[in-house]
Amino acid sequence: MTDAQQPLRILHVMRAPVGGLFRHVLDLAGEQATRGHFVGLVADRNATDRLTAEKLAAIAPHLRLGLSLIPMSRKPGIGDFSAVRAVRKLAHGLDLDVLHGHGAKGGAYARLARPFLRGARGRVRVFYTPHGGSLHYKPGTAAGTVFSILERIMGRLTDGLIFESDFARLAYVRLAGEHGAPRRVIPNGLQPRDFIGTPPLPDAADFLFIGELRALKGVDELLKALAEVIGNRPVRAAIVGAGPDGDAFKAEASRLGLDSYVTFPGAMPAEAAFPLGRALVVPSRAESFPYIVLEAGAAGKPLIATSVGGIPEIVVGTQVPLIPPRSVPDLVRAMESVLDDPDGARARAEELRAAVQRRFTVGAMTDAVLDFYRSVERRA
Repeated sequence: MTDAQQPLRILHVMRAPVGGLFRHVLDLAGEQATRGHFVGLVADRNATDRLTAEKLAAIAPHLRLGLSLIPMSRKPGIGDFSAVRAVRKLAHGLDLDVLHGHGAKGGAYARLARPFLRGARGRVRVFYTPHGGSLHYKPGTAAGTVFSILERIMGRLTDGLIFESDFARLAYVRLAGEHGAPRRVIPNGLQPRDFIGTPPLPDAADFLFIGELRALKGVDELLKALAEVIGNRPVRAAIVGAGPDGDAFKAEASRLGLDSYVTFPGAMPAEAAFPLGRALVVPSRAESFPYIVLEAGAAGKPLIATSVGGIPEIVVGTQVPLIPPRSVPDLVRAMESVLDDPDGARARAEELRAAVQRRFTVGAMTDAVLDFYRSVERRA
């Protein structure tokens, strides 16, 4: 068996098993395991709910290096030292080839655990995927300066950086510079089941939002735009999700007189939410590389989205238009365009679906990640 065929021993580290980061790690770890690699996963034991627990239970039998849940704090604190020691102990006992940290905390724990780690085939290689989040910090701000200093320090403990979008790569460069570990852009991918679209329900709302209910997602602007559209025609919206600003959005909907036009069904998986609306609206003020846009594309759902983060990289080469963030007038025009020409919106959705199916699959994502692992081994 050649080195390229030798199964790798890989441990993924993340903090909160929620959101797009969680999905990415599950998809990547699951596909690596399916290909015969020895894979393990470390996550925060305090951040699980029923749905998360079900997903972890489903992947656990495939993780030959085990599923380890340890205490991890959301904010920096004394508990981080214990988490680093726990990750290091786990990694040392598993005879790893690759230690892969995801998100700010997972990346820090993996890299700080690296010193003196060695596997049977040599030094453990440590990789880091930021997954947005801290990349939204602005250079020159206090948070951006702290991130920059920490990344320059931990960069010396990093063998490879993986970015889900070119937007994320450039954001990292602005904060931490061009120099350091090798880096590669590897977009998120979707499973074959994501391309099985479900039609809208007979009583589906005209517009649908799916995501965390917080100000960054632009739900308040969607509500204002909806109030203007309703002035010309009766339309409805379903706002699916939960989050810290959920109550504020419900109060804003009432203030705008939208109680009869907007529902808040709560959080649910995207595939369960898609039938609730005819067109997906993503009015975000900032994003990294949102799974919901990929999932909407795969499902053939007409899309209205802002031109932020990596969203332009998803729709590039298609006729799907994007709008500026924080612009209620542009959002109103986009919503009215979908209402005026539903056939055109569906045709653009099918074009995006074909593009996503060509470019964003779990298989292609895993191929690229494994190739990057191997390329760093060859350079060492």
